[in-house]
Amino acid sequence: MDNPISKIRLSNPVHLLATGFGSGLSPIVPGTMGTLAAVPFYYLLVSFSPIVLAVAIVLGSLIGVYLCGRTSGDMGVHDHGSIVWDEFVGFWITMFLVPVTDWQVVLAGFIIFRFFDMVKPWPISWLDKQVHGGFGIMLDDIVAGLMSMVTLWMGYTYLLS
Repeated sequence: MDNPISKIRLSNPVHLLATGFGSGLSPIVPGTMGTLAAVPFYYLLVSFSPIVLAVAIVLGSLIGVYLCGRTSGDMGVHDHGSIVWDEFVGFWITMFLVPVTDWQVVLAGFIIFRFFDMVKPWPISWLDKQVHGGFGIMLDDIVAGLMSMVTLWMGYTYLLS
């Protein structure tokens, strides 16, 4: 049986982006490594303005459906752990209502998003099982990002003010 990762070509821009510039190829906790790789991009995007972050979220979500679906198809495995573009977008969504660069807030967003992405409380778990293809790969992380965004915003607004 072929190793699905052997089908990844980082010279292919679709695979490069879908694997989070190779961060998803980590042999340990690839989703966490993908989210970690999303952090510098968040800092870059938010340094321009929250509007740039919003545009990146929308475009990243739309493009992600293709990137993740195509890479999943190339690998022959639905939602392989090395596909982490969805983590990039999910983390950016997490940070959207609190577009700050304080490392403590970014760390809190990182931890909250990883919690929702790994534990997959309802409806994330249902979406993960029921919606397939590139849209399904993106959707559960988008919802995890939305749940994380609200959690982070509430904590930031009500605990830190």
